[in-house]
Amino acid sequence: MFRSMETVDEKMGSILRARATVAVVGASPNPKRPSHAVMRYLIEHGFNVIPVRPRVSEILDQRCFGSLEEIPVPVDIVDVFRKAEACPEVARSAVAIGARVLWLQEGIVSEDAAEIARQGGLDVVMDRCTMREHLRINR
Repeated sequence: MFRSMETVDEKMGSILRARATVAVVGASPNPKRPSHAVMRYLIEHGFNVIPVRPRVSEILDQRCFGSLEEIPVPVDIVDVFRKAEACPEVARSAVAIGARVLWLQEGIVSEDAAEIARQGGLDVVMDRCTMREHLRINR
């Protein structure tokens, strides 16, 4: 999962304690969607959250962008709420913008995306929820 000898918990802990800038790809304006709840949680816990959702101007008072490449600030974590088949393209974009981590949410596994991200120098987390991991690590 990670390129170093750190344990998964150590690495995820260091990622999630950094109060990073998180681009949420597939963010939803619908409060019933998991991406909305995770975005709200991350914002409430001090993360700079940037929703990525074409044709939506704002989610949770945060300006939306149509793609990762449109975001005008550095992004640390690309948190993905998209189907696995869409993830390789997201991984290529994450590499292109110089993100540090490609994080595929619970239920999302894409070895192709993971390989693209790793080849581009990113750490990869798959099939884990940023909110749940933050809660678990910070107990």
